[in-house]
Amino acid sequence: MERLSARLLSWASLIDEKTLDQAHTAARMPFIHPHLALMPDAHLGKGATVGSVIPTLGAIIPAAVGVDIGCGMIAVRTQFTAPDLANRDLAPLREAIERAIPLSAGHYNRKVVATAEPRIAELEGLAEKSGFDPVAYAGNWKLQLGSLGSGNHFIEVSLDELDRVWLFLHSGSRGVGNKIAQHHIAVAQRLNKQWWIDLPDPDLAYLVEGTPEFTGYIRELRWAQHFALLNREEMMDRVVRQLSEFVGITVDEQERINCHHNFTESEKHFGKQVWVSRKGAIQADVGRPGLIPGSMGTASYVVEGLGNPLSLNSSPHGAGREYSRSAARRTFTHAQLREAMSGIEFRDTDAFIDEIPQAYKPIDQVMADAADLVTIRHTLRQIVNVKGD
Repeated sequence: MERLSARLLSWASLIDEKTLDQAHTAARMPFIHPHLALMPDAHLGKGATVGSVIPTLGAIIPAAVGVDIGCGMIAVRTQFTAPDLANRDLAPLREAIERAIPLSAGHYNRKVVATAEPRIAELEGLAEKSGFDPVAYAGNWKLQLGSLGSGNHFIEVSLDELDRVWLFLHSGSRGVGNKIAQHHIAVAQRLNKQWWIDLPDPDLAYLVEGTPEFTGYIRELRWAQHFALLNREEMMDRVVRQLSEFVGITVDEQERINCHHNFTESEKHFGKQVWVSRKGAIQADVGRPGLIPGSMGTASYVVEGLGNPLSLNSSPHGAGREYSRSAARRTFTHAQLREAMSGIEFRDTDAFIDEIPQAYKPIDQVMADAADLVTIRHTLRQIVNVKGD
């Protein structure tokens, strides 16, 4: 860990100047308490750095939570081991998962399936208690539950260090969460302009605790966080079903972990009750299980928090980009992607060039930087990868 200023601490050994400048700017906001913590995977984001932990007194910056509210990971350890899948063509398993779960931006379920019905009923009740209608943001939000999205979202079948089979996926609150986030970012920007607040970046616009706008944001934010959690649960249930059918034996779940990395919670740190916005970071209280994926084709980790107080009990959420998507497409080739994915069953298309492992920070370095934030319980290596275009 390096103290870059009184209000900025960093665990990132690999970080560029633009990202550092952005983090310094956010750390100077007057309501930061006691400091902003940069995680090892920190990289440039919208307003606030992705891979940062931002504690605020009496205010929240909606863009510092991110537009994919509640985005995170879920993993299930099964009773199966590598021999159960050995010498089998894994393409049919990948294709079955791709049929069961809508992939890519703008792709949703055609109907509400039986497993989604109780989750949608739960979300409807929560929205009613929160005093808003999600239809105002996305008329088809019910059909979005159980869909993956695109970009760095994925579904994987992996093996751990004991060759046990794990199911692992990454997604969030989809289009409805994005619309909620964009609305409240715009509200914050309008209010800050109305109040003649001189912001160093329009995307650092904030909402003040105690105002109707702040209260409305928290209610809808919590709904979107719960949507994201249930979205992952719904998808994981479908992946479990596809694996059961592929092997011919019902999956016996040995362990299930579900955690956010784009969210806000009210927590006590350094003697104050603060709003902690983790934008690309997970909670890492003492003993709390967590998930840190690498990039496409590299290792992922099941971890346990160490409760480091300087990090505000947080840890990184993944590898973190080194190349923007456009830069990655200019730099890397389809042949390099194939080489990086050697031995892994995946949909072989140049649509994934911007997700090549070389576009990300080396996950081994990220985990080395996080040694005082988490301990590693399991190291996972992919054997099947599913992504949306």
